[in-house]
Amino acid sequence: MVVLMNRRNPKLNVLLVLALFAGTAVYADDNVKLEEGFTWIFDGKTLKGWEGNLKWFRVQDGAIIAGSLNQDIPNNEFLCTTKSYGDFELRLQARLVGENYRNAGIQFRSKRIENHHEVIGYQCDMGVMGENNIWGWLYDESRRRKFLVEAPQKSLVDRFREDDWNDVVIRCERAKIKVTINGVTTVDYTEKDGAIARQGIIGLQVHGGPAQEASYRKIRIKPLGH
Repeated sequence: MVVLMNRRNPKLNVLLVLALFAGTAVYADDNVKLEEGFTWIFDGKTLKGWEGNLKWFRVQDGAIIAGSLNQDIPNNEFLCTTKSYGDFELRLQARLVGENYRNAGIQFRSKRIENHHEVIGYQCDMGVMGENNIWGWLYDESRRRKFLVEAPQKSLVDRFREDDWNDVVIRCERAKIKVTINGVTTVDYTEKDGAIARQGIIGLQVHGGPAQEASYRKIRIKPLGH
């Protein structure tokens, strides 16, 4: 983009620059660089573009915090985008903390159940189940209600950062779904059921149960064209 500046009126130049970038999503942390082709879907300051039960979601220190460390969570809660996405690559960082219980996830190609707190669709799981770290496992929420892919443990655990931020990448292209956690591929899945939706909302979950907090930040997305 080329901008022609007015040498006689510097104030006009400032206004021109502000106008050019007025419609550009900006993340709260100026040190975060946005990769080519990606746009922010969370600005780091507000929940603009998202909807859900705000009793269980808030913005703090540039992140969306879901749940509570001080009280039990009565049921699953989801903060969802108001926009739907089809083929895309989603990148973000997530963290999950809790003294006795940890379970959350990232919904995609999903939809809300009318007049209900639940959603239907794919979930990139986060948490612990028995002896397994289930970060990056692929679960089918409220539909087939089962894990579609269970990730190998050693490579994931070796790079996992407990009680800290972990890098999550979810890529959906036609029938293929790929998930990586901290650079480790946990899911490389092809959906064989042609009736399963290939477009939907993105949602950030905190699971119902004992006190815990799921945090999400640096959420950006790149549409994939064909």
